[in-house]
Amino acid sequence: MTTVDRDFIFPILLSMIAAMNNELNEQDSDEENLDPIAISEEQFDHAAIYVKGLKRGLIEFLKKPKRVNIVNFPVEMDDDSVQSFEGYRVVHNRVFGPSKGGIRYHPDVTVEEVISLAKLMTWKCALVNLPFGGAKGGLVCDSKRLSERELRRITRRFTSELFDELGPHQDIPAPDLYTNEQTMAWIFDTYDMLHPGFNNRPVVTGKPIEMGGSYGRHEATGNGCLFATQRFLSKAMIPEHQDVAGMRAAIQGFGDVGAVAASAFHHQGANIIAVSDSKGGIYSATGLDTEEVGRFKAERGTVVGMADTMTITNQELLELECDILLPAALGNQIHAGNASNIKASLVVEGANNPTTPMADRILQRRGIHVLPDILVNAGGVTVSYYEWVQNQINEQWDYDTTTEKMRIKIHAAMDAVFNRWQAFVVGEEPTQNHIPDFRTVALVIAIERVAHATLMRGIWP
Repeated sequence: MTTVDRDFIFPILLSMIAAMNNELNEQDSDEENLDPIAISEEQFDHAAIYVKGLKRGLIEFLKKPKRVNIVNFPVEMDDDSVQSFEGYRVVHNRVFGPSKGGIRYHPDVTVEEVISLAKLMTWKCALVNLPFGGAKGGLVCDSKRLSERELRRITRRFTSELFDELGPHQDIPAPDLYTNEQTMAWIFDTYDMLHPGFNNRPVVTGKPIEMGGSYGRHEATGNGCLFATQRFLSKAMIPEHQDVAGMRAAIQGFGDVGAVAASAFHHQGANIIAVSDSKGGIYSATGLDTEEVGRFKAERGTVVGMADTMTITNQELLELECDILLPAALGNQIHAGNASNIKASLVVEGANNPTTPMADRILQRRGIHVLPDILVNAGGVTVSYYEWVQNQINEQWDYDTTTEKMRIKIHAAMDAVFNRWQAFVVGEEPTQNHIPDFRTVALVIAIERVAHATLMRGIWP
């Protein structure tokens, strides 16, 4: 379909989609199940409808994790007390290669959340064609209340509990929520001490540059948000905006992902009107200088209180009048209770699972496009893969090399999702009386790839 054809036909097709999807009004209820496993299974089941020839037994295999490790261990704290900690490492799938996924530290992390995120990693790696399966880790702790020495001891003990499960060709952790390159350095060092005599640098990614980390890894997820958005806008799905320049963007979360994304969008001409962190947000109708916001947060520990800005809540940020809404914080932020109040034209998921299934349906009915997490934030795992490759061959590429390689991967994945979605729209693919949204289409592609590889390998024995 040419650009001229698209400009003429797409408005008509989109109105047809809205009409076909109106039936979903009757399916929504005031309550929704926010259990992370229930959400992941609902998303999978909805996508599986569009996957041809998916066997029932294979469905059960793909929905369940391969392995769930739960560990409990004591750590001596700075005040000489002993505190017990619980941690999780979940491997969902290894059909394409070693499992890959971050480790998050959070007081509210649960094994159910980690299982759902491990599944997400499988689909993410499959969508961007990486030779990894999905995994995820979590440790129940409040890192903000722990000293660096306590965090080091906890991390080392957690790693030692899992040392037989981790490995450069087995399971490869990375940073996630409230973990960083220092955390990865401790994990690497602990594993290296327990497995001497080998090149163990590929056992973990997101390491400091001095220890074999990759240039561009810190910025990868935020930059990937920009690349996915730019590629989507080039498809003329929002006719008045075919580039981010001049678009108003609100970004929930000003951490490793949100802050980088804010800077990347700002430098491409977007008007960043609001950002937030765990303590609240700030708004400026004329736009924020992201570098000034970064300096202010580094000094004060929060964006709240910056001069010439209006203090808002995270909830208020989500409902602002804007063109792009980029949730880059926690999951379930856009839900049945607020989806009807979202005013953005485009939701770009920098975080994992920020939008619930019911919210997806509401947004689709309202004509608000959602670029899904397994596509938008795949830049992080993509550059993690490049770090893993560099460690294997004892090389270190420059920032431009890794970033350009990642951009090409994200663009290819965006093209695959858009072209498959377009096939549903024009009737080349059976719609089952409902045009799937972009999340569903992305999952369809990922599930098909994993299922096909599973059958190509053969069911052992």
